[in-house]
Amino acid sequence: MAEAQNIPAGSTTTGSIAVAAESTVATRMSAPPSYDVADFPVPHGREEEWRFTPLARLKGLHDGTAVGDGGILVTVETPADATQETVDRDDPRVGKAGTPVDRVAAQAYTSFEKAHVVTVPKDTQLTEPIRIGVQGQGGTAFGHQVIELGAFAEAVVVIDHTGDATLAANVDYLLGDGAKLTVVSVQDWDDTAVHVGQHNALIGRDASFKSVVVTFGGDLVRLHPRVTYAAPGGEAELYGLYFTEAGQHQEHRLMVDHSVPNCRSHVTYKGALQGDDAHAVWIGDVLIQAAATGTDTYELNRNLVLTDGARVDSVPNLEIETGEIVGAGHASATGRFDDEQLFYLMARGIPAEEARRLVVRGFFAELIQQIGLPDVEERLMRKIEAELEAAAA
Repeated sequence: MAEAQNIPAGSTTTGSIAVAAESTVATRMSAPPSYDVADFPVPHGREEEWRFTPLARLKGLHDGTAVGDGGILVTVETPADATQETVDRDDPRVGKAGTPVDRVAAQAYTSFEKAHVVTVPKDTQLTEPIRIGVQGQGGTAFGHQVIELGAFAEAVVVIDHTGDATLAANVDYLLGDGAKLTVVSVQDWDDTAVHVGQHNALIGRDASFKSVVVTFGGDLVRLHPRVTYAAPGGEAELYGLYFTEAGQHQEHRLMVDHSVPNCRSHVTYKGALQGDDAHAVWIGDVLIQAAATGTDTYELNRNLVLTDGARVDSVPNLEIETGEIVGAGHASATGRFDDEQLFYLMARGIPAEEARRLVVRGFFAELIQQIGLPDVEERLMRKIEAELEAAAA
């Protein structure tokens, strides 16, 4: 179990960097960000950002051999006050939130044909969520989506991934000053799907961004959420839930770049694993640049291993270039069921399997409640129940 690190207000660090003792600094990628796939060497698995990923299971997304011979069906349901459109790659909003940081993201950027853009005008507060369905139709596909909120707009967006595909995609979130955006991204793929995605959030002055990433299905899912701040006062809350089954590889690599003063970020990801060769990877990178005085940040990853044969790699990284911060810290913990919790429940007449289910429900309840949409919350709880029942069968 990794120890937590906390740096209280007013503290300074030795030299200019404070990082987890058990890991190397991974906030710097092996190649500079670029929209051009040629600027990235083909990964071999020895690179820091690829060392946990089974490259052979990417089906050619990483080395240029994947051919866009498939498709994805994108459906968008928006309230009347929001707009949707399909645009070409030369639209100025495409790629504005962030540049690809690895070869697959760059391949997705150079290979998509049309981008789907959803816009919420300034001063508009939506009372109903925007729902985006991404359904795999088989084969290999590349995609790009943009969610843009004008100044002081408020919206909730649900992006639901289903079906079968080998998909490389980028998603941009553009938040104007004072805007509030909640995004729920659900990966409920078929067992054979491969999904690699980079999520870029650009947060305006005093804007608030909440992301809830939920990963269940797929043979391999590798997601790269990234947050940058355009002006002071921005706030980001990044939540994640993953349930990794036998043979699945689920990888979440987060990066929060504090480059301007007086911004906040909070990260909480939780995962449960069961079955042989279930493999979950969580990388949490936070960079506090010298100009980012007044930063307040914390990241947490917890993993619950339900059976033998499962593996977790959890690496929190914290790089600090100024001591003038409110606070910064991280924690990572991986373990089995709490025997005391199970004993408490069983001592009150609850059978062992039901007690285990109650513990897992409680483990995930905090994150699911962050969604705020009853139909989505109920669906995810049913999915967790189904996963647990399948393991007990």
